[in-house]
Amino acid sequence: MYQNITRLISTNYGTHRGFIRNLLAQIEFLLGRLDNYIQPDATRVNRLVFVCLGNINRSAFAENVAKSLGANTCSIGLSTQTGLPAFHMAVATATYYGFDLSHHQATDITDYQFQEGDLLLAMEIRHVNKLIALGIPKESISLLGYWATPIRIHLHDPHTLSEAYFKTCFSLINSAVLGLVTEMRTANSSCVNRD
Repeated sequence: MYQNITRLISTNYGTHRGFIRNLLAQIEFLLGRLDNYIQPDATRVNRLVFVCLGNINRSAFAENVAKSLGANTCSIGLSTQTGLPAFHMAVATATYYGFDLSHHQATDITDYQFQEGDLLLAMEIRHVNKLIALGIPKESISLLGYWATPIRIHLHDPHTLSEAYFKTCFSLINSAVLGLVTEMRTANSSCVNRD
C-alpha cells in the first residue's frame, strides 16, 4: 500500500514535499489569503511573463503555450543562468503537446526589465514572495495555477523528477495558460491577439 501511495504522490505531485507544499498552498487559497494573486486587472496587462526558478522547464513551456495562443509573452527564472537550454525532459515532454523547446534559452531575472503592463505569473507562493522582495508591484503578480484544471496553486518543479510527473506538471500548465489567455481575450486585454 505504501508503494501505491508513493507512486500516486510521485505521479501527481512530484515528491512528498511537492504534495505538502500543494496542500498548504490550497489551504491558503481556500482561506482567501491569495486573493490578491488570482484576480489581475486584465485591462492593464500588456505582456504575460512566466516565472519559475530555472526557466528551463515550467516557465519555458508556459511561454511556448502562450505564444501559440497569440499572447505577447516571455519567461524568466529567479535563479538561473541566462542562455541555458531547456532541460532534456522538458524538451521531450513538450513534444507531447506539439511544442519544440529545443531552441529555448533561459533568462535570469537580472536580465529582465519590468515594464508597465507586465503580469508576472509565478508557479509557487515562494516565487511570489521573491518577486515582491525584488520590487515587483504586488498587483503585477499572479499565481498561474489558479487557471489550471483542476486548480493547482502550487505547480511543483519537475526538474530531475519522473517522466510521469513531467507530464502531469505540463498538463496542468497547458490548461492554466489556456484558461488565462482565454480570460485575457474575453476581457479585451492588449496582451493577446483578438483574432
